[in-house]
Amino acid sequence: MKIIVIGATGRVGSTVVSKLAKDSDMEIYAGARHPEKIPESPNVTPFRIDLYDTKDDIKEALPEAGRLIFAAGSGGKDLLQVDLNGAVKVMKAAEEKGLLRFIMLSSKGSLTPDLFSGKNRSPLANYLIAKYYADEWLMNNTHLQYTILQPTALVDKPGSGKVTLGDYTTNENSIENVAEVLIGLAEHNASIGEVIEMSTGNEPIPDAINHLT
Repeated sequence: MKIIVIGATGRVGSTVVSKLAKDSDMEIYAGARHPEKIPESPNVTPFRIDLYDTKDDIKEALPEAGRLIFAAGSGGKDLLQVDLNGAVKVMKAAEEKGLLRFIMLSSKGSLTPDLFSGKNRSPLANYLIAKYYADEWLMNNTHLQYTILQPTALVDKPGSGKVTLGDYTTNENSIENVAEVLIGLAEHNASIGEVIEMSTGNEPIPDAINHLT
């Protein structure tokens, strides 16, 4: 299977690439602004993609593949240009290129506008606003076969391999677990058109993915 990972040097994206690289049947195209930072692997092809570029430049940069995982983000440094506009440009480019299966890493609360305003608004309100409009564009302005994953807070700790999908049972997710779920979603089509809540849980990841069917 040929798969593109956008944001391949980020915390989640790099973990996705390293896990995919262990499967010799996978052909991975790892996209990043600095592809030289991507570790070498026989089945990983780094390529340069800059979310500040035009949509046409991004389209030209995208390799041919069957599936795309979008795990890029600015880390709060440039939410409009990267997390919102950059994501939308990748969606447009992917659709024009016929890369229709699109797995979006989003966040808990990204589609809950009440969290963005008022006296008790989330401390992540600006980030969630950017993700909201990116997610809304994906759902309502494209013909992509999307899945949107909404994990709770990401933490750097070993993955348990067990999660809850479709509900929130804890307030955190290990990055390793999130990477595993993104890969599982990319390998299965049962979640097309779905927005999936995710947190650490008690169900093994393969079972949780299979129960989406």
